[in-house]
Order: sequence, then C-alpha cells, then structure tokens
Amino acid sequence: MDTTMTKTMLWTLLAIAVAANGLLSSQLDGVFQVLLSAVAGIVGLAAIAGLIALKRGSSA
Repeated sequence: MDTTMTKTMLWTLLAIAVAANGLLSSQLDGVFQVLLSAVAGIVGLAAIAGLIALKRGSSA
C-alpha cells in the first residue's frame, strides 16, 4: 500500500475519532458514553501511533 494513501487513511481515522468523541460527550450520558469514548480514544491513539511510525520509517 502506498505511504500517501496510508497517511490519508490514518488522518481520516483520527479526524473521525476526534469528531465522534466530541459528539459522544454532548449526546450520550452514563456508562455507554464512557465505553464509546474510550473506544474512540483508543482508535485515535492508534492512528497517532501509526502516523508516528510512518514518519520515523520514512526518515530512516
């Protein structure tokens, strides 16, 4: 897979996770909000880790 396509997908995934987290905090309440917010946070962190790994791999 092309690096540019991978970066685009990771940036899109990160944007969706951040938007979902913001939407969840304003629309839901209780345990369901906490669970979905945690999942969105994990997805966001995974996207960030992927972007960092791609940056380090391309600079080496």
